[in-house]
Amino acid sequence: MDWDSLGFKVIPTKKMYVAKTDKNGNWKKGEFLPYGSLTIHPASGIVNYGQGGFEGMKAYRATDKSIVLFRPESNAKRMHQLAERLLMPGYPVEEFVNAVTEVVLQNKEFIPPLNKGSLYIRPVLAGWGPVLGVGPASEFIFYIFTSPVGPYFKGGIRPIDLLVTDYHRASPRGTGNVKASGNYAASLFPLRMAKSNGYDEVLYLDARDDRFVEEVGAANFFAVLKSGTIVTPKSESILPGITRDSVIKLAQEHFEWPVEERDIDVNEVFSEAEECFSTGTAAVITPIGSITYRGTRHEFATDKPGEKTMSLRDLLVGIQTKKRKDPYEWIRTIGK
Repeated sequence: MDWDSLGFKVIPTKKMYVAKTDKNGNWKKGEFLPYGSLTIHPASGIVNYGQGGFEGMKAYRATDKSIVLFRPESNAKRMHQLAERLLMPGYPVEEFVNAVTEVVLQNKEFIPPLNKGSLYIRPVLAGWGPVLGVGPASEFIFYIFTSPVGPYFKGGIRPIDLLVTDYHRASPRGTGNVKASGNYAASLFPLRMAKSNGYDEVLYLDARDDRFVEEVGAANFFAVLKSGTIVTPKSESILPGITRDSVIKLAQEHFEWPVEERDIDVNEVFSEAEECFSTGTAAVITPIGSITYRGTRHEFATDKPGEKTMSLRDLLVGIQTKKRKDPYEWIRTIGK
């Protein structure tokens, strides 16, 4: 495989993990199957009513050539929040982590070398059984597939350009705070519109006031203000990102920088921010070069990313690849 040409797309691997419930919602023993298609009922809950969601994780090669996962228990626990919100049976945390570990090891030849990418891991939980009237499915599926990937944004570590559109990602008290599949379907049209106009992603504002920053399309948002304080949105309709949580902890405890989780008026970003960046499993920490709002382009990083952005990224990636000490026990070594 040409590791240098990896993008962020599906590349089939060898094995995937599949577990299903019985009609009482009890999980049966999962199994590892050859990577391939699954048979689904035409009246399934996920197809007809969107009863499903997913997690995003990565396996890395570390500096000692070992295979590592980053905070897998956090993904397992967050999937339980999804399950509760969408009336699905949660998959046990320990079995989730064990299944992720084993599916990575069964596909370890697809893990890129250090600094060449990662093995993306996609656990999915969905209503699998048939349902016609609006209601939860009677049977469910949990499965995991993997794919080797390169950077989410092409061109390496470069500042990305965002567009603020008239569309909203999620509404208050909706499903914006869980990784529900429908959240992402709703973002496809504004993302295509943004890319057709030369932007990399969409920056969403809140649906109530159309004023406060919520999320980048597939990532959380941070700004470094002129005062030195790092701010990130706090809202009931944004996803509680695991990378986001890690960045907050690193900023506060390692660098001793002040961090505030609060409402952020988009105009405050334009007047007070010196650096902006997004965080996520796929994006890691990606600097934001500009945000275009109501026809005006506001620039933050044109020639090179901001100093605090890159300090956080270097530390996080260093922990993930064992280049740096891991004082939080975030890294799980699973093999060679």
